[in-house]
Amino acid sequence: MRIGEIAALVGVTPRAVRHYHHLGLLPEPERRANGYREYGVRDAVVLARIRRLTELGLGLDEVRDVLADQAGRELVEILEELDGDLARQEGVIRERRARLAELLGQARAGRLAADGPVSAELAELLAELGDAPGLAASPMAVKDRELLTLLDTVVPAEERARLMELMRKASGHAPAVYARLDALADAAPGDPRVAEAAAELAACLPDEAGLELPESGLADVFFGDLSPAQAAAVRQGLRLVWERTR
Repeated sequence: MRIGEIAALVGVTPRAVRHYHHLGLLPEPERRANGYREYGVRDAVVLARIRRLTELGLGLDEVRDVLADQAGRELVEILEELDGDLARQEGVIRERRARLAELLGQARAGRLAADGPVSAELAELLAELGDAPGLAASPMAVKDRELLTLLDTVVPAEERARLMELMRKASGHAPAVYARLDALADAAPGDPRVAEAAAELAACLPDEAGLELPESGLADVFFGDLSPAQAAAVRQGLRLVWERTR
C-alpha cells in the first residue's frame, strides 16, 4: 500500500501519517526502488491503534508510551487517568448546564439582569428590589445593585448567601434609606443629615448581619464610589449596629 491508500484505509490523512513517522509513533516502512514507501498490514494495525488511542483523548506522548509497552500496563494506567479526567469534565459540564438552566429561566421570565448573568438568588433579590417604589430612579440603589452583581461573582457562595439575606431583610426600609443617602451626594461629611441617614441605615440592618464587606479590596471599591458624606453615613450606620449588638 502507498501512503494515500493506508491513510484512506484507516481513516486518517497522509499528512497525519507523515507526522506520526516524524514523531516516531509509526515506524518508517521499507521503500521500493522508485522511492515510494510500501506499507503492509502490520503498519495499518499500528496506525489504526494510534487513531483509536487519540480518539479516546490521549496525547501523542501518551500514545508513544502505550505503543512502547507491549504488556499493556502503561495503557491501563493512562486509561484510568483519562477516565478520571473525563469524570471531572462531566461534573463541570453538569454544573454549567445547571447554571445555564437558571439563566434561561431568568431570561424567559424577563428577570435577566442588565449586568448579568447572575445567580438565581441575586436575580430574585434584584427583582424584589426592582419592584419597590422609587428605587428605579435612585442613584444609590443603582450603586447597590452594581455592587451586588460584583459580589455575586467574586465572593464564595456561603458569603454571597449571607449578603443576599442581609439585603433581603433590609429591603423593606430600602426606599427611605436610599432617599436619605441620595440627598447626601453633594453634602459635606459634617452635614447633620449624615447622622440622620446613619440612624436610618442602622435601623434597617438586622443584628445578626455581618458589618464588613468581604476582603480583597471590595470595601475600598464600595466606599470609593460614594461621596464623602455618603461614605460617612454608611460607616456611622455600621458602627451604630456594631454598638447596638455589644
